[in-house]
Amino acid sequence: MADLGAKPFYLTDEQQKWVKEKSENLTLEQKVGQLFCVMGGDYQPEELKLLVKEGKIGGILFRPAPAEELKDIYRRLDEDAPIPLLKAANLEEGGSGGISEGTLFGWPMMVAAANDPDMVKKSAVVCASEGQKAGINWTFSPVCDIDMNYQNPITNVRTYGSDKTKVMADTEIYMKTIQECGMAACAKHFPGDGVDFRDHHLHPTYNSLSAKEWYESYGMIYQNLIEHGLMSIMAGHIVQPEVEMSVNPKLTFEECLPASMSPELLTGVLRDRYNFNGVITTDATIMGGYCMGMERKRAIPASIMAGCDMIVFNTNFYEDYQYVLDGIKEGILSEERLDEAVSRILALKAGVCFFRGKSRAAEAGKWHRECADKAVTLVKHHAPEVLPVSPEKYPVIRLVTLGKDEILDGSVAGLTKGLLEKEGFEVELYRPLEDELHGCGGLSKSRLTLYMANYEQASNQTDVRIHWCPKHALDIPRFLNEEDCIFVSLANPYHLQDVPRMKTYINAYTATKASIEAVIEKLMGKSRFKGVSPSDPFCGLLDTRL
Repeated sequence: MADLGAKPFYLTDEQQKWVKEKSENLTLEQKVGQLFCVMGGDYQPEELKLLVKEGKIGGILFRPAPAEELKDIYRRLDEDAPIPLLKAANLEEGGSGGISEGTLFGWPMMVAAANDPDMVKKSAVVCASEGQKAGINWTFSPVCDIDMNYQNPITNVRTYGSDKTKVMADTEIYMKTIQECGMAACAKHFPGDGVDFRDHHLHPTYNSLSAKEWYESYGMIYQNLIEHGLMSIMAGHIVQPEVEMSVNPKLTFEECLPASMSPELLTGVLRDRYNFNGVITTDATIMGGYCMGMERKRAIPASIMAGCDMIVFNTNFYEDYQYVLDGIKEGILSEERLDEAVSRILALKAGVCFFRGKSRAAEAGKWHRECADKAVTLVKHHAPEVLPVSPEKYPVIRLVTLGKDEILDGSVAGLTKGLLEKEGFEVELYRPLEDELHGCGGLSKSRLTLYMANYEQASNQTDVRIHWCPKHALDIPRFLNEEDCIFVSLANPYHLQDVPRMKTYINAYTATKASIEAVIEKLMGKSRFKGVSPSDPFCGLLDTRL
């Protein structure tokens, strides 16, 4: 049985007594219930209330909603719960991951680009303070992935970059700060995303590093967090065959499983090698990477037996709940292992559900603007005469927007146009479908073409590339040798793969009003570019540097 007085729980004798008493008073069915963290919005209120009252749920996550509304829901559920619930959110990028009025502080890569450890701390304080307004006590962050493959559609700006040393340092600061604020951190996505170019939401993916390379990169990051008191880890639906086969030489490549159901990775590495004593969860089990890894009725109990303590989200809760009960009867899951998992879950609850400390004050808006100012990065500048821009040099700006126009605090086109007009520019919104193919004879050097691209990383997609207008690709920078052009990426640092000959290219990492304001200030020379690229914006391609 886990030592609950040791790292990372450090429970007092009184807290350990609470865990012991609660565990002993749970029925087998209620113990099984503690294993499940469900998506609250998937259930009708009365159905959810009944599940909680019967003790069939250990944790819950709601999509962002007003803080007071969530707080009231959690209060009423806890009144019915035999044991308080873990209340989870994905607080990766700010309070907006937990509450609808929360601050989109900046994706981790934006925070990393600011190149200031204090900014990482500020981002974590905002996540904790805003999440706690709703009663959230558990965050599925920090993201510990290393962005090794620029073609990966899900890591991207969700990571602190491609430098393993920087990722290790920033995740440590974030984790320590979150937990000092009384919220449990859950580092993800073990054994590490960012090597494969595919998304494990859709099917199992692979971390294909050698065992030595893995231990010296991803392994080093997780080991560091564990040594500094990390309370929980999320196992991704990612296979690491070289490490798995080094732990168990009898395994073949075909037999290697995603981490969320791999005893070699969960018990062999996390528990035995790294001495991790905290809670291990699966990533969402609705994902293709989990569903395709093994027959589900075996996978659910096998994940717990392999080392996971909690199952996150369900394709059908009632089926999955019964699969655990059936797994115990059939010997797939032992009661001893069940008790161990429940003890760790209760220990986590003892640490965060009764937190009575004070949340840190957060100046979220001010800090976000500071982060945006520090993060915006001038990646490429081969036309020095273009900057700074001014209404005298470019009376007219042709604004080309690409990707998603709507952002949390407005419209990319609307915000950019309004800010430029306020500075005295005449702005033409380019609509390629209303244009026709033409030559370059009439182009004016007194007009600047400004590209503002917003292609966000997201789950369940296969790439994050620019999708040009189907009509002759009229919105490409076709005449960049004849007219002055600037390309700004608000959300994806790797667009140079699609505009390799662009002479002036800028990354902003997170699409917010403050980021757009910071970009325009820097374009006009009112503020200098300070950002440092946390990954290779040239995508390892030689022509992108031309």
